[in-house]
Order: sequence, then C-alpha cells, then structure tokens
Amino acid sequence: MDTVLWIVIPCYNEEAVLPITAPQFLAEVHDLIGKGKISDQSRVLFVNDGSRDGTWEIIKTLAAQDAHYLGICQSRNRGHQNAVLAGLMEAKEHADITISIDCDGQDDITAMEAMVDAYHDGCEIVYGVRSKRETDTFFKRATAQGFYKLMNRMGAEVVYNHADYRLVSARVLREFANFKEVNLFLRGMFPLVGFKSTSVYYERRERLAGESHYPLGKMLALALDGITSLSTKPIRVIMALGCFVALLSFIGVIWAVVAAALGKTVAGWTSMTCIICFVGGVQLICLGVLGEYISKIYLETKARPRYIISERTYQDEP
Repeated sequence: MDTVLWIVIPCYNEEAVLPITAPQFLAEVHDLIGKGKISDQSRVLFVNDGSRDGTWEIIKTLAAQDAHYLGICQSRNRGHQNAVLAGLMEAKEHADITISIDCDGQDDITAMEAMVDAYHDGCEIVYGVRSKRETDTFFKRATAQGFYKLMNRMGAEVVYNHADYRLVSARVLREFANFKEVNLFLRGMFPLVGFKSTSVYYERRERLAGESHYPLGKMLALALDGITSLSTKPIRVIMALGCFVALLSFIGVIWAVVAAALGKTVAGWTSMTCIICFVGGVQLICLGVLGEYISKIYLETKARPRYIISERTYQDEP
C-alpha cells in the first residue's frame, strides 16, 4: 500500500510517559506496514510544545535511533491546539493521511487500524470517539457531557465525546489551511471543512505515567474558546436577556406610576437596592461576554503566527 501516514503527537513536559508510549506508536506503524495498509515511508511526528523538561532531548534521541521517528520543536509553549496544528501543517506536504493523538497513552492506539480502514473505504475524516467514560470522576464526566450538549445548543457542530484523536486526509488539510483564525478549537473546526466522515469508537484508559496537563482551569478556558470561537449565540442570549429585563423594567415603571397616582407609594430601600444590584449584575455579565468577543477580534486583527518551529530533527524533506 502506498498510503503514507504521519502520526502527529503534541508533547508538553512528557519525559515520564514518552519513553513508554513512543515504542507503542512505532509498533503500531510497523504493524500497519506489515499488514500492507500503509507505506514504509510513514512516520511518527512528535511536536515539542516548549517543554521545560527533557522531552525534546528524548525526541532527538528517538529520531537518531529510528528513521520512523521525527520531531519538531516550537520556539515556546503555545498550547495544545497550536501544537497539533503545527504538526498537521508540517505533515500535509509529506503524508496522505495524518492521525493526531495525545502522548499520554490514554487513547487506544489500536483504533488507528480501524481509522485507516475507514479512509480506504472513502472517508476523509475519521473521528476517534470515546465509547464510555467510566475512568472519569463523576464531576469530570458530568461537566464534559454538559459541555458537549451546551456546544450543540449554541450551534457549534462538534462530535459528542470526541477530543483530538482523529484521522484527516491531506486533501482535508489543504482546505483546512485556509482557516486563518488565531483562536483555535480544532474539534469544532474540522466538521466545518466538510467531506465524508465517520467515527471509530474506543475505550479510553488511565494515563500511563506523569501528570495531566489539562487541569480544570485549562478545560474551562478551552470550553470558553470553543463557544466564543464557533458560536454567536451568547450575544443573542444577551439581547434576549436585555429585552426581558427591559420588559420587567417597563412593567415596574407602570406599577410605580399607578401606585403614585393612587397615593400608595411607600419608600422602600430594600426593593430599590435589589433592583439596582440585579440590573448592575446583568450589565456586568453582558459586558463580560461582549468583551470576550472583542478581545478575540483584537487578537485576530493582529494576525500573529499561530506557531513558530525553531528546530527539526530532519531537513525540509524528511
């Protein structure tokens, strides 16, 4: 089979888990080559996202030991989504298909074979979808499921229980390169490209080593980026809320005028304070949402590079 596969793996401070998972990725590549499903020119591409530990040194050592290992290093830490994008854009000129996957070994590597089979059956995008979340805590499971439901309600097209484990063809990547936004939420952007797609289901395991680099704060930030990057419904919700508050205010004005005309007005400090606090709180929330969108517009207008590759383990033509 002449299909060239590049596995794109973002890495940030992964010196504990990389020596464990790197041989697993290579073994999967050799297995697919042995079955005739991909070419021997297939590669495993590690993207060092400005790690502060020995991750880049490990990647360079792996690349020196086996030609199937490749590595690129970003000039600084730019975040998971930018690291994945850097690897995909690097791979699109050399590979027929790419599979992006995290380095921690939680995603089932053997699901790659089903993804490659789906590509050979005509699918341009194959999403890796978790079949269940039994390894998650109740809080994480509830918030994750709530996030996907909220995204769909907000009009953003995302695949339920899909993160960044996916196969993408070079054809899709060439079209995806035309998406120039700085604020990245890849799992919501690839469905916008179109083309024939399907899903492969797998069970997610516990992290093999090291600590998670996605604490609650980063997960909430990613969720906020996803909503504000793909949907304008929050602004419409603000408008609806403003109309509702205006209606209540109008009713209150009528009530105050009628009460004054009947001579039944009573000075009420508590009611006035509650009204002022309520309206003030609503205004601050609305300003915050609008500010989030304006800040994204500000960043987009600067058109800064989304990633900068400072070093490679290979020349331009690997």
